[in-house]
This record gives sequence, C-alpha cells and structure tokens, in this order.
Amino acid sequence: MRKERITLEANNIRPFINQRHIDLVMPEVIDADRKIKKGTGEGASFLGWCHLGSQTSKKVVSGINDVAAEIRQRADVLLCIGIGGSYLGARAGIEFLSPIFPQEHRADEPSVYFCGNNLSADYLHDLLGSIDNGKEIYVNVISKSGTTIEPALSFRVIYDFMKKRYSGKELAKRIICTTDKKKGALKSMASKKDFRTFIIPDNVGGRFSVLAPVGLLPMASAGVDIKELLRGAAAIEADVFKGKAEKNDAYRYAVIRNLLYRSGKHIEILSGFHPSSHYLLEWWKQLFAESEGKNNKGIFPATADFTGDLHSIGQLIQDGRRNIFETFLMIGKSLNKVKIPQLKENMDGLNYLAGKDMDYVDKKAYQGTAKAHAAGGVPNMTIHIPQRSAYYLGQVYYFFEIAVALSGYLLGINPFDQPGVQAYKNNMYRLLKKKG
Repeated sequence: MRKERITLEANNIRPFINQRHIDLVMPEVIDADRKIKKGTGEGASFLGWCHLGSQTSKKVVSGINDVAAEIRQRADVLLCIGIGGSYLGARAGIEFLSPIFPQEHRADEPSVYFCGNNLSADYLHDLLGSIDNGKEIYVNVISKSGTTIEPALSFRVIYDFMKKRYSGKELAKRIICTTDKKKGALKSMASKKDFRTFIIPDNVGGRFSVLAPVGLLPMASAGVDIKELLRGAAAIEADVFKGKAEKNDAYRYAVIRNLLYRSGKHIEILSGFHPSSHYLLEWWKQLFAESEGKNNKGIFPATADFTGDLHSIGQLIQDGRRNIFETFLMIGKSLNKVKIPQLKENMDGLNYLAGKDMDYVDKKAYQGTAKAHAAGGVPNMTIHIPQRSAYYLGQVYYFFEIAVALSGYLLGINPFDQPGVQAYKNNMYRLLKKKG
C-alpha cells in the first residue's frame, strides 16, 4: 500500500504566479531534470546523494545500526564533531523526531551533543565541563579531509580529553571517524590509531550527506529508525526518477521560487510552526545558501519559528519591503493532545477555546498567517508533512535536496560546489600565520 507523500500547496502564489508562467519555464525544467537524471550538468560528479535512499546497502545500514546499538548501550553522551552538512542534518533529524525535552522521556538513550561547528572557547569549555563527571562518552568525528579548522581543533581538544579518561583498545573503540575512504588527515589518523570508520562517498558533497553515514550514525545512536528514513527518501526518489517533471511537487517548489526570484522576490523565509522543526529549518538554510549563492545570484534563505517570530520579524514580513516570499513547513498530525481547560472566572476571555486542542489553535494561527501575509503582498506556499516520523523526515530531506539541485540549474549555476567558502579561510589562515 502506497503511503502518503509530503505535498506542496501553492494557492497563495496565484496573484503573483499563475500556471501560464509555470508552463513557459517547463522547457527549462525538463532540461534541468535531464541533467540530473543523466548526470550531464555542472557538478554531476557529486550526484551520488540521488540514490542513497534506494541504494544504500543492507550491509552499510546493518553496520551503522550495530555501532549505534553499542553506543546506546555503553554511552551516556555521544559527541558529534562536524560543521555545516557534517552536523546540521543529523541534528535536524534528532530534534525533529525526539520529544522536546528528550532527557525527561528517553533516559535509556545517550545525550547527543554537537561541537566543531564554531571556534568558541566558552562553548568547548562548558561542553567538556558538562561531561567531566564520570559520564561514559563516545565520539563521532565527521570530516572528509580532517583539516577543516573548526572540527579539527575541537577534535584535538576532545581527543586529549578522551586520552585522560580511556586508553588502549578502549580509547580506540570509543572514537568513530566518518571520513574519506582512502585519503585525508582524518583517514590517516584513523588507520594509525585503529579507530573505526564509516565512509563518506566520493560523489556526495557535505550538505547532501545527511542520508549517508554522516547523518545516519548520529541519528541511529539517538534511536532514529534509519531504515524508515531511507525508505521515505526512496519514495520521493522513485517519484522523481520514474515520474514526469511537471508532476513533481519538489520540482514545482523549485520552479515557483525561481519565478518569484525573477519577479524581484529575492528573499525566501522558511517558516515552521513546531519547535521541533528549528534545526530542520537551519539545515535547509545551509543547503540552499551554499548551493545557490554564487555568481552574484541566489535567493537569500532565512528562517522563522512561528508563532514566536510573528511577534518579531512577523511585523517586517507583513508590512516591510515587498522583496520577500515565504514557504511554510507544516506538520499535519500532532503526536500528543493538550486540551484547553474551561476556567470559571474566564479572566483571559479564552473560554471560547475550552475543549479545543492546542494543535487546533496552532493550525488556525498558520492559516491566519498565510492569509494575512498573502494579502499583504507576500506570496507563500506550504509544504505539508503528514506527521513527525522517520519515514516522512526521509521524504523531507530528499524533497529539498532534489529541489535545490533543479533550482540551481534553473539559476544557471553549479549547485554542488561552494567556492566562496574558501575566502574567509584564506584570510584567517593568513592572520594565523599559517605557512604556505
């Protein structure tokens, strides 16, 4: 039986974009779709993510699950060291699927802490202070090269910390490297120190690696069903590779955002109405910014957590400059119910909501926001996720990855490189007096 898919609703773009506009760019879409499927576009050597959902082997999945089970059994804390795509996807998945206050509900699983994504001394000091109390620790360091300065420096400090706690085979057992198959500083260190390794495929770039061991091991360690995650991704993959380009919701999303960009809407805000989606929004932001922002082109990706942000940037969205469009990320079915009570005094005047579920009010807030923003000149669309589950999360990952690939080709750029990232590094290394 065919399970539901995440879907795109685009009624609130009609005053700005209509079907005729979409039909006019369809030849561009079909050409971009061909480039993805046949691997003939720029950056095609990094299209390996396209089939991770369907082609990740049972052996790889089993190996990840075995190590994750060991971590859950033996560790109080898993430290994940990585930056950008080496940590955002995993963090997004764990926080999307976990209870909001996980340690109050899931004490049988390790706390997953992320580091190596900044250069803050205070962050690293406080992190080590929080675990230097007899907690059992495993480390997963994630880097293709092993020389990116943020995770590399964090790993130096944490490795020194681990050597004071563990030694010999026990130390080696507790450090797991997700890295290149053959080369790089981290691969060399793993081989020399006998650390276990998982492979980042050569044809998968960092921001597209969430469905590779980069994302799968941390998520599995936190109790995520990675088989279901991959199955969800494979469902959207099949829709893309077996279906027609004009019928695909991920492509429709990419087309609409590009048409809005061409009409002068240069900023996209991805807005969620659930606290668990915060890092999913952050993952999206990195994926789209690094994929599209080059050659003086690109839609600026911003995020908002509603309803809270309706009381801050909501004002700007409603009444500010009209260079914005918006995409809402909505979760259909809440996992829990909280009934609003009847109060005899009714001093807040809210008894008219008594008996309703909090999620019902949240959905009405979304509907009211979408309508108000559209009326205020902000075109918007909505991606509907049936519920918070690993299966639908896999769909979300693949939906956005395939959408940004198509969107990049529509923009006329290579969506798979990131030449601008090196600029700050060059200046920083110069200031640090790095030789060469």
